[in-house]
Amino acid sequence: MDDPLAIFPIWVVAIDYVLGVVMWTLIGRTAMGLFLAEDSNFFFMKIFVRMTNPILRVFSRATPSFLIPALVPLFVAWFFYMVRFYLMPWLLGYDVMGMLSFPLEGEITKALFEMFYSPVE
Repeated sequence: MDDPLAIFPIWVVAIDYVLGVVMWTLIGRTAMGLFLAEDSNFFFMKIFVRMTNPILRVFSRATPSFLIPALVPLFVAWFFYMVRFYLMPWLLGYDVMGMLSFPLEGEITKALFEMFYSPVE
């Protein structure tokens, strides 16, 4: 797997990292919301709610009213995914090659591979 900085300019990688962190934070909030109430005293749930509420407010006009509140963060995360997977490649002129073409997920996958893979000698 190639280094994202060798392929893309630094500002593209930075934008992808920010969008990726926001997307995964929204997904994390949805996952935690399946087990905890939004006003839970659990530290991580408080952090997820505090970090994502401003984003959810921005997207409130685009969110359909029929969605149950627990799925609203997942719906908004879908917007971030669509921007990362379709809009950024189209605007920047590179091909969509799948999940590992995202610099953030590619770096995480590379780190996990290096951590857990031991070649057979």
